[in-house]
Amino acid sequence: MMLLGAHISIAGGVDKAIERGMSLSCTAIQLFTKNSNQWIGKPVTGEEAGRFKELRKKSGIRQVIAHDSYLINLASGDHELRKRSIDALISEMERCRILEIPYIVIHPGAHTGIGEDEGIKNIISSLDIICDKTDGWGVDIALETTAGQGTNIGYRFEHLSRIISGVKHNHRITTCIDTCHIFAAGYDIRTPEGYEIVIDEFNRLLGLDRLVCIHLNDSKNVLESRVDRHEHIGKGFIGKESFRTIMNDRRFNNIAMIIETPKGPDMSEDKINLRCLRRMIVL
Repeated sequence: MMLLGAHISIAGGVDKAIERGMSLSCTAIQLFTKNSNQWIGKPVTGEEAGRFKELRKKSGIRQVIAHDSYLINLASGDHELRKRSIDALISEMERCRILEIPYIVIHPGAHTGIGEDEGIKNIISSLDIICDKTDGWGVDIALETTAGQGTNIGYRFEHLSRIISGVKHNHRITTCIDTCHIFAAGYDIRTPEGYEIVIDEFNRLLGLDRLVCIHLNDSKNVLESRVDRHEHIGKGFIGKESFRTIMNDRRFNNIAMIIETPKGPDMSEDKINLRCLRRMIVL
């Protein structure tokens, strides 16, 4: 089954994300479980969680995925910031447990000057703590590929492979591909041939069996720009043909495909991007 949808606002309560996803005919959605620019969010009430789960049962949404706060940095060399990030991610995973959301997508982190090797070590030790403290919660972590902007780790598949290999309970660690990010990092997916080379490399290093989400975003910047700027589908430097290839890759039939394309004051732009993608599917 094609699991396609958008990152949805939770303004007014997390249950509102289900209603908004339904209005877009989504079969998958992604959401923040709290304000993404704050460390602490108000608790999810039992009433709010109940409405969320009841609406989800009635909807056509088959997969819900969370995304963590942009403040979290598990790679940081600042011990206090890393501890705060660990606690914040555990708190967000607790919100996922309450809402019965099985995956939370995270950016691996930025090393902020200590170097990639030390940053990767910090990510591994942080994830070990987090996995131990959330054991049995039914919430797994999806490491997202990054564009490599600044000192961000995760712009090479090898980075994610090293992290996963180092984590003790790595059966809890899954992955998320962002098309804009990998393109900006230098993975050329614009042609069917280039796309297959990239996916084969991803499969060799990480395994498609770990992939739980694909962020479908065009890029405002050129190949290997290392700049993370999303564009509407077919309007950027990746182009429509790559997305047509992805939408017809049967290996991804049960993987959540989520647009994070630029937003307007309403959801009209999401409707346009989703309609564009749906029209690409060859039945």
